[in-house]
Amino acid sequence: MGTENNGAKGEGAKKLVGGFRGLGRRKQVDGTSRDGAGDVFGHKTNKLARTLTVPHLISVGVGSTVGAGVYILVGTVAREQSGPSITISFLIAGIAAALSAFCYAELASRCPSAGSAYHYSYICVGEGAAWLIGWGLVLEYTISGSAVARSISPNLALIFGGPDSLPSFLSRHTLPGVDIVVDPCAAVLIIVVTALLCAGIKESVTVQGVVTCANICALVFVTIAGAYIGFKSGWPGYDVPAGYFPFGGGGMLAAASTVFFAYIGFDTVASTAEEVKNPQRDLPMGIGFALSICCILYMAVSAVVVGLVPYYDMDPDTPISSAFASHDLKWAAYIIAVGACTALCSTLMGSLLPQPRIYMAMARDGLLPSFFSDVSNRTKVPVKGTVATGFLAAMLAFFMDVDQLAGMVSVGTLLAFTMVSISVLILRYVPPDLVPVPSSLQGAVDIITSRHSSESVIQETKVAASGGKSSSSVSKGTVHDTFLEKVSDQCKFLVNEEKRRKIAGWTIMVTCFGILLLTGAASSSQLNSIIRYILCAFGGVIVLSGLAVLTCLEQDDARHHFGHTGGFLCPFVPLLPIGSILFNVYLLISLGGPTWARVSVWMAVGIIVYLCYGRSHSSLRDAVYVPAAHADEIYETSRNSVA
Repeated sequence: MGTENNGAKGEGAKKLVGGFRGLGRRKQVDGTSRDGAGDVFGHKTNKLARTLTVPHLISVGVGSTVGAGVYILVGTVAREQSGPSITISFLIAGIAAALSAFCYAELASRCPSAGSAYHYSYICVGEGAAWLIGWGLVLEYTISGSAVARSISPNLALIFGGPDSLPSFLSRHTLPGVDIVVDPCAAVLIIVVTALLCAGIKESVTVQGVVTCANICALVFVTIAGAYIGFKSGWPGYDVPAGYFPFGGGGMLAAASTVFFAYIGFDTVASTAEEVKNPQRDLPMGIGFALSICCILYMAVSAVVVGLVPYYDMDPDTPISSAFASHDLKWAAYIIAVGACTALCSTLMGSLLPQPRIYMAMARDGLLPSFFSDVSNRTKVPVKGTVATGFLAAMLAFFMDVDQLAGMVSVGTLLAFTMVSISVLILRYVPPDLVPVPSSLQGAVDIITSRHSSESVIQETKVAASGGKSSSSVSKGTVHDTFLEKVSDQCKFLVNEEKRRKIAGWTIMVTCFGILLLTGAASSSQLNSIIRYILCAFGGVIVLSGLAVLTCLEQDDARHHFGHTGGFLCPFVPLLPIGSILFNVYLLISLGGPTWARVSVWMAVGIIVYLCYGRSHSSLRDAVYVPAAHADEIYETSRNSVA
């Protein structure tokens, strides 16, 4: 009886250990080492249509990024944090966003498949981290889409004359007895956008491009007309006693942290990677141009608006309209309202577009039911996942005011940005040297393993036999000595390479810990000042030491052959990814306890879903891991044996 209990305990311990190991299993880049690529782990799936080009990607990126924030955020931030220096705050925030954008550009061109940050995390970090990132992105896009849809109806009503000008079946109503304000207009808009997304990626992106152009035209009007008024009136907003930096440099930097969230949206471009004609070229260009256009628009609009009205007199709710109204141009409010509505509609499309593709990527990997991986043969889009996304977002927008949940959107985005930056460091210094192959290829794996073992034995035999030659064979002895030296050098290289990988891996982990310590201490106002300074100094030393070690270490040669080669390379590695991690982690910690409490509940639900379904249905559950250098040979051997 005791033996049986011990055996059961041992079996349970093995399952527990195996479960923890499963969190670190990594998948192979889609499309490498397999013909007819595009499926995950050898499973045949319907492909998405590769129809998008650089202009399409720019419209997706700009449309998803330039939302109503620019129409509202300028007034709030200028009034409370920065003053006229908000233009520099937008520039600093744009540079910080570019740090993450560079990392996205490299991974998107090397791993051009649906799933964005979830996909990159699964390849570079592991299944556990990928699941949490994917689950967080689901939350981000759902809440973001619902919040944007609910904010459209008030702006739409302003175009038609006032808050109560919408037809009764579209206007907001309060349900009696439950104190819930329903928004039929928001639900209808989500249903319309969902139908458009189901029609096809090219059709939906074309419509988004038209709407985005209308928004850009409105912002260009604000810039040109505002500049004309500013020069005519002498720029009263800049002629203030407090000067250009009324809140000092600290206020300007705090404002940069706030307006950084206005750049969230360019990652939507990466989610369309599987639908891009030439992902190695077009994806980096789409991300780069979209972010540059957004930064220019933000800086131009903010520079004009804060110059028309002193920052302390700005209306935090309608800063642009009120600025024009103060110069007797009330008619401009209609153009601005149209721009705000088009911006919101474009952002709504950008919020609903990526989520079905996240669902599809997770379902392909077995972590969600296969229902979400179905792609329509006619439109080449994941229709079922798109409908499910639209239904969930419409219900949420109809019944719930999600403004209080807006912080949760930032958590999902910043977690994704952080993980993408970490993935770039892993790709450059410790790229996966083992790749999974299906267990059905075990026969081919055994053949290749035996072949390489035999070759190794033959080489060792040749080396051992080199000492038994006669003195008359001097030239042959020299050849054997040279061969022996080459083998010795190869062994030393392997030892040194293994040592380098261990040092690099531990350095990346310790550096991330140092960043967490530094940002946590810097953002904590409850700690004693002396302890706070000590922790900041200690964390800073760790981060700088990690940066120095990674700079001195050579990057892994395997990075040149990782995934799809020939695409964009992130510059200034490791400095740029570490800077991105540092900034994103600081913003994550600064979001506050209530936001993290709500996010923790969602993540706990995600962990339960993974343990109950994803872990046991994962495509890598029975995977066989082989050296990356042998993967092509294994697939070739398997195909030949079948033939």
